[in-house]
Amino acid sequence: MRTLCLLSILPLALAACDRQPAEGEASQDAIPVEPDQGIGDGATPPSPAPPPSPAPSSSDAPGEPAQGIPAALQGRWGLTPADCTSTRGDAKGLLRVSPTTLTFYESVGRLGAVRARSADSIEAEFAFTGEGMTWSRAMTLKATGDTLTRIDRAGGEAPATYAYGKCAT
Repeated sequence: MRTLCLLSILPLALAACDRQPAEGEASQDAIPVEPDQGIGDGATPPSPAPPPSPAPSSSDAPGEPAQGIPAALQGRWGLTPADCTSTRGDAKGLLRVSPTTLTFYESVGRLGAVRARSADSIEAEFAFTGEGMTWSRAMTLKATGDTLTRIDRAGGEAPATYAYGKCAT
């Protein structure tokens, strides 16, 4: 009988060892926290929060993200006038420029490291995805009136230059 009692108490004793403290209940190994947020063992307080991000430069337009693609470059641009008016979804020369992306017929480039930027141009790295592939490309975009010039630099190849016309809408 004595053995039976001991065996029935054993699971209860093991369960008590594994018991987690209830909410608001201190555990036995809790470390007290000092008023300055130190841990009570003479350790230094946590590091201060990182400094805030730098303010946008004076070339950033109101409402435009800092270091994004300039507003003068944003919109729809076509290699030919038909790229701007196609209703069949076959505008292979259409380029849509948003504050952080370049959208081509079958690929999207996301803005990466910006090398140079002004109100009407940007030189930056873009990370592309399309047709199951990923790649990066250095590009320069420059707006002059209703023309957007795109200079595409791929690795050690000679730069390729493309001229787009601004789409009406």
